[in-house]
Amino acid sequence: MKTIILLLHIYGNRERAIRSIEAMVNNELKELDAIAHVSTTENEWARVDIAGEDEEFSANLLLSRYGSPVEKVDSGNVYRGYIQSISDDSLLVNVGTLVSISIEELKPLGMGQIRQIASRFGIISHLPVSVEINGKKKARFTKEQVDLFWRWKKSGTDRVIANSVTRSELKAVIKKTGHSRDIYGIERIGVMEHAIVCRENTDGPGIVAEIGPLLKSEIGVVIGSG
Repeated sequence: MKTIILLLHIYGNRERAIRSIEAMVNNELKELDAIAHVSTTENEWARVDIAGEDEEFSANLLLSRYGSPVEKVDSGNVYRGYIQSISDDSLLVNVGTLVSISIEELKPLGMGQIRQIASRFGIISHLPVSVEINGKKKARFTKEQVDLFWRWKKSGTDRVIANSVTRSELKAVIKKTGHSRDIYGIERIGVMEHAIVCRENTDGPGIVAEIGPLLKSEIGVVIGSG
């Protein structure tokens, strides 16, 4: 058996998150002789136990696709992680260890305080992001990450960002509230993080008002300005 730790954050309804990750991982391995069992580490990362003839290859495949949390970061290197918290002083990102993004490093996203910038771009807790280390436990969003945020913002349609929810659960809530015709679709950002892409004449905050009470999620809205 081969055991690896993947950079997949388990939070909220942990049983549901584990089931979702396990289904996704085994789907990745469906052409291989390998079966994966997912559990959680003390730090709430996905522990994956792989058994089968192709367990070594499978482990390398999953690590290359999803990465692994790190305990030590080096200046100049790029890491993937998750938004841990948003405060007046900094934006914390969990890459396996916590790194901090200051207000100065958010200038590529425009003017305003940290919470204002986060609200403007739909940045919520557990959102998967990529960061570049530029000091001791200090970071900035990568250019690719900044470009993605701006693509959302400059789009001709609003986006509703939700965490701690599966794609099927989100689709069911949208259907239940009668808003299926008001959206183009759902973009996958992470395993439990998604973006609802609204149609041109659909108001993102209005969608939030309808679906929010039915979801145990933190929700962000990006008002398209295109």
